[in-house]
Amino acid sequence: MPDMITPSRAPDWWRDAVVYQVYPRSFADSDGDGTGDLPGATARLPYLADLGVDGLWLSPFYRSPLADAGYDVADYRDVDPRFGTLADVDTLIARAHELGLAVLVDLVPNHSSDQHPWFQAALSAGPGSRERARYLFRDGRGANGELPPNNWLSVFGGQGWTRVTEADGRPGQWYLHLFDVHQPDFDWTSPDVRAEFESVLRFWLDRGVAGFRVDVAHGLIKAPGLPDLTADEEELATLPTHASPFWDQDGVHEVYAAWRRLLDSYGAPERVLCAEAWVTPPERMARYVRADEMHQSFAFDFLGCRWDATDLREVIDAELGTMGAVGAPITWVLSNHDVVRHASRLGTADPGPARGGIRATDPQPDRALGLTRARAATLLMLALPGAAYLYQGEELGLPEHSALPDAVREDPVWIRSEHAHPGRDGCRVPLPWLAEAPGFGFSPTGATWLPQPQVFAEYAADVQVGVPGSTLELYRAALRLRREHRLGRGQVRWVAGAHDGTLQFDNGTVRVIVNLGSAPVTLPSDRVVACQSGPLTADGSLPVDTAVWLVAREDGR
Repeated sequence: MPDMITPSRAPDWWRDAVVYQVYPRSFADSDGDGTGDLPGATARLPYLADLGVDGLWLSPFYRSPLADAGYDVADYRDVDPRFGTLADVDTLIARAHELGLAVLVDLVPNHSSDQHPWFQAALSAGPGSRERARYLFRDGRGANGELPPNNWLSVFGGQGWTRVTEADGRPGQWYLHLFDVHQPDFDWTSPDVRAEFESVLRFWLDRGVAGFRVDVAHGLIKAPGLPDLTADEEELATLPTHASPFWDQDGVHEVYAAWRRLLDSYGAPERVLCAEAWVTPPERMARYVRADEMHQSFAFDFLGCRWDATDLREVIDAELGTMGAVGAPITWVLSNHDVVRHASRLGTADPGPARGGIRATDPQPDRALGLTRARAATLLMLALPGAAYLYQGEELGLPEHSALPDAVREDPVWIRSEHAHPGRDGCRVPLPWLAEAPGFGFSPTGATWLPQPQVFAEYAADVQVGVPGSTLELYRAALRLRREHRLGRGQVRWVAGAHDGTLQFDNGTVRVIVNLGSAPVTLPSDRVVACQSGPLTADGSLPVDTAVWLVAREDGR
């Protein structure tokens, strides 16, 4: 077991923390098999410390068939051999603490793998058993139960129910899987389920983790009786999330209040719950981060916002208002393992969340434009009060692999949509560490579980370290200044009479200007540039799609 002493930090460190998402399979491979692993991640922890983040969030490394990249968990208390061992987790946590980094792990409570011992026991035990009551097994409709229990569909495409064959060989009950067929949903009315996950929380807290990112946090509770959907997909998109009988049901808050009490029992510094919850309207989202529930919830409206000054200001104001009303900080994010990387997304004609991925046959992003905007968007995000999460590789300006060969895609979104949607593989391609090495240094053998595009050589970490103006050095500078000026603890004060097409606000002593207009903008003469996302014009104006942080002149002029 590792040293349980957590890194020295303020009790409420999470309020302005910058957390780096490590997707272990694609971060760093230590043994040459082409799959990233925990020893590989541990070896790269000094890189994260030098970057200037406060902690890291590890995407799933649990024992899993990897039907959905590890979000199909077969054992919540063990490590998949492809990623390492429990001892490797302990080593990673201990090394992170030496470097002053907190470690958060992913928790997947909505569903398990169909290879989880509980689900296998449920299949054997049969209808009416305690084992089946841990999942959402139901009798089918129709004369012989040949129709699914209701009309719910899978998020990944296709039917949301699968019929099992009972032990005697006859067609039997159906089980719910809101995602892949290999991911049966838990029934959170079961006391067994609730007790099991509180035990899982304690298992990882006792190993020294600082908290949990909670997957599909809005999906645990389903409406009583599992009623049919009464609106189609297009109609649901215009309604509050809880209009769906399987999203954002009020009962989830009882679960998270219990978890919060458990985490609080560990004392200071606070252990953290961060919700992945795609919920509308914002007032419903704010319920997840009330004082007695979760600490953080991703600001997905910000991630999905158009590159437009008016729209961005509206989203920022809405987040500040609704989260502020419950005393919670905003948790900003621009990319993650489920969406097109923002360096590519912002280079498309109509930037949005782009959760469906990009294929080689689709219109391709403007790489230069996307990176220019991405750098500006990052300076905007890191200047806002609250916490922020970074997705691995964004500090390199890494683009989406938007021409990934269809033959290598393995995302269940791609499979279950019958190839209608490319899925998320394009944002999960292994990182480039060394421009001249095989596999760009991801693996000692050059093997990579997904192929890397040749253009990744231009973004490799080793060609950016110490290079003025590189995206990596921009992130380092911005994170250092963010801490120095305590921007995460500040507040937004919009500048009156600001130039049309810009965002301009003060946060403490720093003025932030982002030019989203159509022409360069003159900068105020009484301030100097502390950080800039790109070069200024010859006369010192701020170009389009560029952001700056300004501070007062030392000479007072």
